[in-house]
Amino acid sequence: MSVTTLDFSEPFFTVKYVTDEKNILINEKTIVLNLSEQPLRIESQTLSTFQSVIALNTVIPNMEKGVLVERFASYDDEPALLDAVRKLWPLAYEIRKEERLKGVGHYMSPKSAIGNIQFSMYFASSVPLNVGLHKHHVHLGGEEPQEIHTQIVGLGKMQQCTEKDLSTLYVEELMAPGTTHKPMFDDALNYPWHQYETITPSIFMAIEVLTSGNDIPR
Repeated sequence: MSVTTLDFSEPFFTVKYVTDEKNILINEKTIVLNLSEQPLRIESQTLSTFQSVIALNTVIPNMEKGVLVERFASYDDEPALLDAVRKLWPLAYEIRKEERLKGVGHYMSPKSAIGNIQFSMYFASSVPLNVGLHKHHVHLGGEEPQEIHTQIVGLGKMQQCTEKDLSTLYVEELMAPGTTHKPMFDDALNYPWHQYETITPSIFMAIEVLTSGNDIPR
């Protein structure tokens, strides 16, 4: 049984990684993400793997594996929050050196890793973001993860295309705070062409799981 506070989102949000806890008390608005293969029950609501909700004023029983994001709803001045984030987090291109990120207002927090799971946040500052359609996640060193994203602040959308061309868009999922898009990977970890796009300036959390069980390099 453990609750581990991760530091990648500080000082803006508190993120906790939970394993095998019998009762988790939720007082204030908290994003709850289920990372277990077992359903997670919140009152009469059931969360499947990689699903999330905003919870408050409740006790969550038998949380096998999951994430809590606290303080995301604590900011009355959202532009001031985003300005502070921009000043602290570097551009994602400076960290990842991916050509599609060059010149894009896309900022990246530090990363935290626990075993085979890696966590980070991104601030998408412009509308549209134009982060670029992609199918592979080369920044993890070659091994494709199970990757999902959870909206923290602002509004966005996850887009899927049949080709590397937005005119071939076939699925678009709207994302508000507390929303995690449906997994896009198949059993062989193949992804469609996809990208995150902003509706408003946004912060989202990326969760990357290596199914080999290997520890993720930081």
